[in-house]
Amino acid sequence: MTDTVCSHEAAGLCGRLPLNHDITTTAAPAPTLWPCAVTVPAGEDSFPMSRRQRPIGRLLLALGAATAVLATTAAAAPAATPSMTVISAPAAGSAGAVAALDDTYYQSALGKTGPALKSALHTIIRNQTKISYAQVWDALKNTDQDPANSSNVILLYSGRSQSKSSNGGNSGQWNREHVWAQSHGNFGTATGPGTDLHHLRPEDVGVNSVRGNKDFDRGGSAVSGAPGNYTDSDSYEPRNAVKGDVARMILYMAVRYEGDDSWPDLEPNERVNNGSTPAMGKLSVLKAWSLQDPPDTFEKRRNEVIYSQYQNNRNPFIDHPEWVEAIW
Repeated sequence: MTDTVCSHEAAGLCGRLPLNHDITTTAAPAPTLWPCAVTVPAGEDSFPMSRRQRPIGRLLLALGAATAVLATTAAAAPAATPSMTVISAPAAGSAGAVAALDDTYYQSALGKTGPALKSALHTIIRNQTKISYAQVWDALKNTDQDPANSSNVILLYSGRSQSKSSNGGNSGQWNREHVWAQSHGNFGTATGPGTDLHHLRPEDVGVNSVRGNKDFDRGGSAVSGAPGNYTDSDSYEPRNAVKGDVARMILYMAVRYEGDDSWPDLEPNERVNNGSTPAMGKLSVLKAWSLQDPPDTFEKRRNEVIYSQYQNNRNPFIDHPEWVEAIW
């Protein structure tokens, strides 16, 4: 019988086969890898492999068996559980949180400047829940809590951490400071501007008395018990760390109270010694302070607490400091 060579022999995968070997057939039942090498029936001499090729044949048979086991195991194995990505809620005041507010709370104000922006923001923030002056005590213990000591509050001007329980009207205690002086518009402590947490802060009784109802400006003599604070006869300068806080509180009040809800129309101006008029100065200095001291974590948290737990309105200049310049 004339021999021919299987097409696989060139790769060294099988021996010389007789002419009646079907060299055109390459398919075989799974999991056979090489038909001519592994499908020879036991004891069949018509398709002998050379001595040199038998170890390769045994190896291929073993690989075929292993492939069958793996295929069976894979078929029986349960489907893999898809991985899950946990997305945390954005932190208060973060870019993600502000973007979410822009899509909802501030949507009607976006793209506006000047009087149009001021009017849009007024419409947004005038919808608030009002609290009583008595309720302000407990609210300040939350809004101004010392991040390093939950039993204390941080006093605005002095910067001192003081026990929450040491509130009152005596020397050494802290009381409720109206950053927009209540006499500037004569709204007193009535529910409304007199109890609006966005401009009420805890402060040492003595330091609060020194500030009194003065407008804000640079310069003066050092204030005892309040490092970095200065005052003269008609103005007060807070410490650097809260200059921006003070500016944004004053400008919040100017947007929130526009004279359309039985309260005075509060406005910033370039004067000091405004007396009882519904105005606070000095606007150019306040704008500079807002740039100098951008919102920090403490101020952002405070804004969020007031919004979510008390008044349901926000100080827009904490979320968008650039709106100060856009309006004024």
